[in-house]
Amino acid sequence: YPWVKNLKAVVSTQSTGYNVANGGPAPDSVTNAIFEKTKTRTFYNILDPVDITLSRIERTVLDTDQGPVVVEVVDGIACHEQLLGTIFDLPKIKSYLARNNLCITADAMAGVMGPTVHRIFGEVLGVDASHLIRCTPLPDFGGSHPDPNLVYAAELVDTMKSGRYEFGVAFDGDGDRNIILGKNGFFVSPSDSLAVITANISCIPYFAGKKFAGVGRSLPTSGAVDQVAKKLGFGIYETPTGWKYFGSLMDAGMISVCGEESFGTGSNHIREKDGIWAALAWLSILATRECSVEEIVRSHWKEYGRHFYSRHDYEALTTEQGARVMAAVNGFTAADSALPAMGGTEVISCVNFSYTDPVSGDRAVNQGVVFTSQTGSRVIFRLSGTGSSGATVRIYLEYYTTSEVEGDVQEILSPLVEFALQVSDIKAISGREAPTVIT
Repeated sequence: YPWVKNLKAVVSTQSTGYNVANGGPAPDSVTNAIFEKTKTRTFYNILDPVDITLSRIERTVLDTDQGPVVVEVVDGIACHEQLLGTIFDLPKIKSYLARNNLCITADAMAGVMGPTVHRIFGEVLGVDASHLIRCTPLPDFGGSHPDPNLVYAAELVDTMKSGRYEFGVAFDGDGDRNIILGKNGFFVSPSDSLAVITANISCIPYFAGKKFAGVGRSLPTSGAVDQVAKKLGFGIYETPTGWKYFGSLMDAGMISVCGEESFGTGSNHIREKDGIWAALAWLSILATRECSVEEIVRSHWKEYGRHFYSRHDYEALTTEQGARVMAAVNGFTAADSALPAMGGTEVISCVNFSYTDPVSGDRAVNQGVVFTSQTGSRVIFRLSGTGSSGATVRIYLEYYTTSEVEGDVQEILSPLVEFALQVSDIKAISGREAPTVIT
């Protein structure tokens, strides 16, 4: 394994990924148990560097003092393609694109999804290679930040604004997250994307004739999919942020589709988010309904209402600054706290979100401070550990309406922004006049 040769780099990240038997991230019960074990460890073993050729499909048996270790190199692209072929009608999508002479584009952002993009979009769906952008994986991602949002995927956004393409998608460094764009740069928020896919789930052959179990979303994700679940009679499960919380629900047959506002979407075909799956889900909807991305989203708003939504990130704060912001908003969870109005509307609750897994019984606490108004608007604060340095405070803003579904998102959410600044005092604490990133 390459990481064996650079243990210092692994240790410096202070974390490592570990997936369990169902293929998903390890749940809290496992990671907590591992952490407890680390408190009693006095040494660890390092396997001497071995020569394993990653370009060949083969198995290698290594003899170690702990017994034999088998390393198997597989063709992950072929496995992914085969699985996706059992979920979607890929020939139908290809025919739709060719018949209507539709141009679509995909940006792999110089991450590992590049070869898969070429295989699925190029070879299988017939998209010309010139429309598949940054598909050569690069160690430094070409100097860019491989995060599929409106800021870091600006190149795709500008391309889509030209009006040349009907559909655009970008994937992050490891290909599990995605951003969906329509012609002229029409942006589909991750929360809306989850809701639209769920509302049009019959367009995906994998779910045709099957009972749709339900849908899961993370706490900060907007309630757009809740409106769909309510109307169609699906179960809805609100979890903390982290894909591991969806795994046990899928294993128990409680949800079929899930998503997070951080541009992650997936289904029960695997226990991880899957950017290619999300893109093909959208193309399946387009091929079935034969209308544009924008038309689909606007018709969705007309039927279910619109959740105006945005996330404001204050990145690279000091640990102390992050803790002070969270302490300020957490203070409003006390029973005797006076809650200020949110955009002229009474705030009816402020809670620090906790979650008990209905299957495993695992409990997660301190998952975010949630302010909810009488009209259902929400302002949520989370301290995130996924930033590249220091602490990141994420502020989630959500306003729901069934009447006025048009308008500038940031303008409509401005009263919620003012409320967030008031209760958190984040400007004074951070010394910042504005967030680092707004999505």
